[in-house]
Amino acid sequence: MEESRNRSASARDDIVSLERISDYLDFHAERAPTAPAASLNGRAVSYAELKSKVDDCARALIASGVEKGDRVATLSTPHPDFLVAFLATVSIGGVWLGLNPRYTLREFSYVMEDAKPAVLLTRTQIGARDCCEDVKALSESAGFLKAVVILSRDPAPDCPHEPYDAFISAGARVSDEMLEKRRRQTKAEDAALIVYTSGSTGAPKGALLPHRGLVTCCRVQARYWNANPVRILNYLPINHVGCVGDISSFILVAGGCNIFMEQFDAARCMELIEEENITIWGGVPTTIQMCLDLPDVERYDLSSVQLIVWSGASAPEPLIERMRKITPNLSTSYGLTESVGSVTYAPVGAAPEVLSKTIGAPAPDYEFRIAAPDAAAAPVGQEGEIQLRGDFLMLGYFNRPEATKETIDDNGWLHTGDLGRLRADGNVELVGRVKEMYKSGGYNVYPREIETVLESHPGVALAAVIGVSDPLYGETGRAFLTPEAGTNLDTDEVAAFCRQRLANYKVPKSFTIEPSMPLLPIGKIDKPALKARFAAVGEDR
Repeated sequence: MEESRNRSASARDDIVSLERISDYLDFHAERAPTAPAASLNGRAVSYAELKSKVDDCARALIASGVEKGDRVATLSTPHPDFLVAFLATVSIGGVWLGLNPRYTLREFSYVMEDAKPAVLLTRTQIGARDCCEDVKALSESAGFLKAVVILSRDPAPDCPHEPYDAFISAGARVSDEMLEKRRRQTKAEDAALIVYTSGSTGAPKGALLPHRGLVTCCRVQARYWNANPVRILNYLPINHVGCVGDISSFILVAGGCNIFMEQFDAARCMELIEEENITIWGGVPTTIQMCLDLPDVERYDLSSVQLIVWSGASAPEPLIERMRKITPNLSTSYGLTESVGSVTYAPVGAAPEVLSKTIGAPAPDYEFRIAAPDAAAAPVGQEGEIQLRGDFLMLGYFNRPEATKETIDDNGWLHTGDLGRLRADGNVELVGRVKEMYKSGGYNVYPREIETVLESHPGVALAAVIGVSDPLYGETGRAFLTPEAGTNLDTDEVAAFCRQRLANYKVPKSFTIEPSMPLLPIGKIDKPALKARFAAVGEDR
């Protein structure tokens, strides 16, 4: 077992370069037709089976009137149905849109009205939620929809929309020649999907992500993160680039298997790692921490795990040490929706200090800089905005030319809004968000720096810092802390811990113990929710 745990995840340089992300399905279906491509609840789908399902769905989309550039929406959990809809849509030049089952009707309506999809593929029941009423409301108000198709094989009788089987049958009239013609018309520079940003600073915007961006970013990721075979658990919501790009498209490019989990549950996650022989365990630090905090964690056999990777937030060193007991092959990365995939990587097996305090080094495939205020590259050690350039980036925000212009300047540099600092060793420290920065007594304060210090405290599992109004200093920090299991956290002691490691203006003025943090669907801490919580209770907490 120890030999299995310590296997080296060697880099790959044999990933073929294809024009469209959907081309990889055809490639692997021909090369290894019986290899597993996806699995849910122990039922595996081979590459040949997946290709057949995708071809059938693509024909049906053409028959329903989907033209190149039309959007196709899917309301589903992480499930093979989502993967079929995504690959079928993008293979014929459509632009795929994922809808999160956690959306309210208001959120569904906003995204649908903005994207105006031609077809909606939807489940009728997701967990305890009956989606029929929302689907009916959407279909009645959306005159742009050409078809509403029920993915459930046994739809509820009060959802009078087209059953999936009938939808597929109608596609039989689309010939092989017509299907191939549509696919030949789809180019690398075409948009493959539209991903709506979280909208924490305003109304969500739809980022258009191209085929070439998915292909490039997944090939680069495969060079950094590899296992044999590639088997990854996927529980991220389908409206997030992490699900569609970082996991699903990456697995497709690498010829691996997507193990779907419709809703994250820490205990079930550990069971699936064991049952499905997961080789790459990925997530955000919060979800990994939740798994390792299970009271019976030692009973799970994790010997199949060859590599543990995370993104979206930094992992504190105590968590890194716990992960290193499972495998020494650890890595982290940094990317955002608009970059399509990760653009920095920590070398697999990097030192804990590098893994906890940096986002790794920029991949040489991308133009990457940390820009000073005058737009010149900032020298080593100086803070600046992380900026990216290249044809792998998003094409722009859907129907928002002004917002696109604000994000991608005239020289092609994408302004991420993230502040970074290049270290002498070539790795990058993430300082925080430009818009999260607050001023205290005239000083710029970056919450991420403080959170890193707080999470180095042995009693702190998670930390989040926000700037709050202060009559004397303008703003001061408010820290929210989730203690390590079984720890009685003394906030006075934590404050003293900070004073030993931070300038006095950076030390939060107040601390709040939170047994659990509000989380976004992908597991990141929801800072807007924390700000709203603080606004509601103020200093009385």
